[in-house]
Amino acid sequence: MTFVLRLLKICAALLLLFWGGGLLLFRFVDPPVTPLMVIRAVERNAWIGYAPVRLVDVAAALPRAVIASEDGRFCLHHGIDLGAVQEALEDYGETGRLRGASTITMQVARNLLLWPGGGFVRKAIEAPLALALDAFWPKRRIMEVYLNIAEMGPGLFGAGASAQAYFNRPAGRLSETQAARLAAILPAPTRWNATAPTAYVERRTGTILRRMDQLGPAQLGCLG
Repeated sequence: MTFVLRLLKICAALLLLFWGGGLLLFRFVDPPVTPLMVIRAVERNAWIGYAPVRLVDVAAALPRAVIASEDGRFCLHHGIDLGAVQEALEDYGETGRLRGASTITMQVARNLLLWPGGGFVRKAIEAPLALALDAFWPKRRIMEVYLNIAEMGPGLFGAGASAQAYFNRPAGRLSETQAARLAAILPAPTRWNATAPTAYVERRTGTILRRMDQLGPAQLGCLG
């Protein structure tokens, strides 16, 4: 029993070191790989498309599109949108189904430092990591890393690789419609395709474009 407890303490210490080191290092350095990238590479038996780009080299339409699609209060909350969490919990109490209330910051914490799936256990770890990210990283860096490591297609991660693969252009030359398309497929990037959209993806793209037009300075101001 003593050996098991000691092993658990060592594992916990290593995890804390990994999370703390990751929060510090990736504030300044682009992640070379993420856990999900490794999983996808093993599944495909081939390496993935990943080409990090700076936020200034990404078309302004893309961060607007992902805010409109994924997290309308990105610039206003501190890593966790408590209103969205409350609504999700109320829905869970009524329907027994847990819907997503993940902010962009929470998705960065999960994709960068955790693992896919995991239910409440992962969420319980994801939440404090998101708060730490928001405390120590500027919003622009959170958005930059999100746009670089988000899964956007089979074997495709980030705006750089996805813009080239789908539209044969760099991320800085994406049109508003193309940016909205990429945002539209984020919930199921291995099932949906930005250049061969289903009717649902087309409708979702239209909704995102309308929401983009409705975003005001308060919702975009943190991106400078």
